[in-house]
Amino acid sequence: MKIGYPCINLSVGCKTRTFRLKSYCEERLYSTVTENLSCLARILEYNAANGILFFRISSDLVPFASHPICRADWQEGFRRDFSEIGRVIRRNAMRISMHPDQFIVLNSPRPEVVERSVKELVYHAAVLDLLGLDASAKIQLHAGGVYGKKEEAMKRFVGQYALLPEAVKRRLVIENDDRSYTLQDCLRIHEETGAPVLFDTLHHSLNSSGEGTARAVELAGETWSAEDGLLMVDYSTGEPGGRPGSHAASIDTRDFRRFLEATAPHDMDIMLEIKDKEKSALQALAIARSDCRFGSSFARN
Repeated sequence: MKIGYPCINLSVGCKTRTFRLKSYCEERLYSTVTENLSCLARILEYNAANGILFFRISSDLVPFASHPICRADWQEGFRRDFSEIGRVIRRNAMRISMHPDQFIVLNSPRPEVVERSVKELVYHAAVLDLLGLDASAKIQLHAGGVYGKKEEAMKRFVGQYALLPEAVKRRLVIENDDRSYTLQDCLRIHEETGAPVLFDTLHHSLNSSGEGTARAVELAGETWSAEDGLLMVDYSTGEPGGRPGSHAASIDTRDFRRFLEATAPHDMDIMLEIKDKEKSALQALAIARSDCRFGSSFARN
């Protein structure tokens, strides 16, 4: 079991940068990607030194990579940089994921939205391929909108999934959301597509299909093959007094302990969607050290 956090490290003094479309030029693109890859390397070094073996890479790593304006051969230009970062990831037995923005909607009834979504997914898959990572490095995606007719929307997702390039299919996982698609909905999509189901604890608490946490983890875990790696779980609690679905500022250690106890012995890798990032990840690591699912991965560091 690995524990991690998404995209930003608040301790290392850098973050992924982007720029406005109207400012696009190849020089700006290459300088920004150079900075972003350098920052990613620093974050991964920090994570390795602290036993944090799960990380979600920002979708903004290569700004506008899937946009028609981008004609630069960034893959070839940064191949060596990606390869070096990939070696760090593999040497430290890290797990990597990515999560495209909410405008990526495969089941949209608008063809132009679907086309843009597919291009963005192809970009994400290219990043993970350039890093030299196996199929356990995943791209997580929500099923999309309902558009007033949920059954039709689910059928559109299944149909569009079938048309995706294999490089995307081998990495795509579907995540339950807090409004439209429950765990059971995602399991139905899995039956039609074979795409593994990533389980989000906060979304399940707001939009449950009736399962307790332990049963939900078990069901989601059954959708992952050996090639896919362990089940991925997004863990968080709501911000006290915040709007429903807003992530907590820091980890609720009591709730996290209860989560670990409730889900034993099901193995998983846990992404903490908590605002203070690596600070909560370090607290979670300290709590999990006594969990037999976690001990072997911590012992390597």
